[in-house]
Amino acid sequence: MRIGLVQLCVTDDPATNLPETRRLVQQAVDGGATFILTPECTNGLSSSRKHQAAVFHHQADDPSLQALRDDASRLGVWLLIGSLALLTGDADGRFANRSFLIDPQGEIAAWYDKIHMFDVTVSETERYRESEGYRPGDRAVLAQTPFGAVGMTVCYDVRFAYLYRQLAQAGAQILTVPAAFNHITGAAHWEVLLRARAIETGCYVLAPAQTGFHNETAGGKGRRTYGHSLAIAPWGEVIADGGTEVGVTFAEIDLAQVAQARGRVPSISHDRAIVGP
Repeated sequence: MRIGLVQLCVTDDPATNLPETRRLVQQAVDGGATFILTPECTNGLSSSRKHQAAVFHHQADDPSLQALRDDASRLGVWLLIGSLALLTGDADGRFANRSFLIDPQGEIAAWYDKIHMFDVTVSETERYRESEGYRPGDRAVLAQTPFGAVGMTVCYDVRFAYLYRQLAQAGAQILTVPAAFNHITGAAHWEVLLRARAIETGCYVLAPAQTGFHNETAGGKGRRTYGHSLAIAPWGEVIADGGTEVGVTFAEIDLAQVAQARGRVPSISHDRAIVGP
């Protein structure tokens, strides 16, 4: 199966971002991809909760979700919308960071809310508290498709190996990690973490990413992301790297390699009970 990883550099304006996303989805289809993946925060990145509340929508009326569902149906492809920032109606005003798997009929086959929140201090000048603006999810999601079982995750989840092990032991053959990875932590950890998750589980890991500096029209400070959308094979080798430019990166995946990797090192069936510490 040919997959297409869409790499974006979104602004804080969903209406501006959507045409570019749709253009690249079409480009992926033109290149032969039948499973297309976009990054985390496909509809926009913003450091202002006030601005987010003004431009984001509830799932039922989100223009990006509807347009991309229409595209999946029109083009007859599977589409992972890496994530959309959505209003929730929660009393505390927090948003959902929600990933969608869309089938070739344009229906939502599965959805997943990012579980682990990026609450970190990267440097003296870069501090993130994702949990202040977004509510965490609480359920792991494994989607069954005609081409294989897909375990859905988002970005910072990649640092929590137990989630991926749980998904693999439940039957996942493909793990999706759409991201807007920070440029500092990305340079240090992005590839090694994704390769580790593939090696530990014997799964394909597909990770479309945001890239570059993200302008904020509403006067926010903006942020910079690492890029390098990656496809990792079950034995741990990088089979595609999107570099730092906006565009589409293609890869061929063969699920027979999942069984082959797990046959060589069947570690997902070797858990042991441990006492202590």
